[in-house]
Amino acid sequence: MELTYLRTFCEVADSGSYTRAAEKLGYAQSSVTAQIAKLEELYGAVLLERSGRGMIPTFAGNNLLPYARQMLALSAEAKGIISGGDQGVLNIGAIETLAAYYLPHRLHQYRGQYPGMQLRVQPGSEEAILASVKDKSADFGLIFDVPYVSGELISLPLREEPLYVVTHPEHRLAAESIVTPGQLEGEALVLTENTCTYRKQLLHVLRESGIAARVDMEFGNLEGIKQAVKHRWGTAFLPRYAIEEELRSGVLTGIPLAGEQEAFYIQLIYRKELHFSPSFTDFIACMRQE
Repeated sequence: MELTYLRTFCEVADSGSYTRAAEKLGYAQSSVTAQIAKLEELYGAVLLERSGRGMIPTFAGNNLLPYARQMLALSAEAKGIISGGDQGVLNIGAIETLAAYYLPHRLHQYRGQYPGMQLRVQPGSEEAILASVKDKSADFGLIFDVPYVSGELISLPLREEPLYVVTHPEHRLAAESIVTPGQLEGEALVLTENTCTYRKQLLHVLRESGIAARVDMEFGNLEGIKQAVKHRWGTAFLPRYAIEEELRSGVLTGIPLAGEQEAFYIQLIYRKELHFSPSFTDFIACMRQE
């Protein structure tokens, strides 16, 4: 019963609302409230409090949260092993672009092999994804970066992916075979948030060339960036996998950027001690397919 309470606690902490947690879990709101009250009684502390952003964990709640996630992950892992590994929950953390453009058809194929597996994809920043794999709230993580090295985690490169300067097809740079940093001087840039690794790559190349970047717009999602370029509001810098459909249809143009750059890879991240059930092995195989 405690695991049920912990799952409810994690859902309220994630959603910030008793109502949304109840909808997600299929409970009445009164049941969610009662479960949290019983959990607080069990641990002898207030775990959630109301704020302007909804229900948030208290100091005690924040201390409990990683342990709760680990207990739930271990329970799901044990259930998967005991049942033969073909049922249970597979938690995947992924940066927003990979969650949208790389994962869907691979997960569809995987579901064909393991219809009993429930797949949960949690988009987030690279930092958050790595943390979730370390604390076992995610079984796998998908990031896009230069090769990741860690003493705790395995990083499996899935494929190297080029980065393109992305323009409207009638833009002055669209006919170029390669764009130099100097050609981007004064250019209105439409970029991802400042924690994005490939945004940092672009700004580094410009800075090394003595070019001051003119960042006119920032978006937290790729569709916003692509729409801005389609409306000729600026020029973007994106990985090929995020614009493949637009390149095929000709609504956007992608041009390589000149200058010394580190290679970026789509990488699958998992813990070194991860138990390799057949379902996990086949998931890795699905992720590696072109």
